Amino acid sequence: MGWGRYLLLGDLGQQLDLSDQKEELARLRTEIQRRGPPSADATPAIQQLQQENDELRLYLAAVIRCLVSKQVISGDELKQIVELVDAEDGAQNGRFSGSVV
Repeated sequence: MGWGRYLLLGDLGQQLDLSDQKEELARLRTEIQRRGPPSADATPAIQQLQQENDELRLYLAAVIRCLVSKQVISGDELKQIVELVDAEDGAQNGRFSGSVV
């Protein structure tokens, strides 16, 4: 619930927020594990990339949800920033090849 929970409940509210985030991370980990390994005919390099991609998505989802739940940024603000960054490399195509910083 973010800062409102913290203001109303103090440390208990913050602990509840942390508990919510831990539950969400556990759910995301379970979802990744449920997918199972990549197909058997995939090369080890592709399997490694898939595993790294899944882990990056997990952490990114956790960070975004934490920022939104703490009301650091709204979902709409995040979408606007993503659209601006997507266009920076010259094409709005869901990819980004420019500098991260």
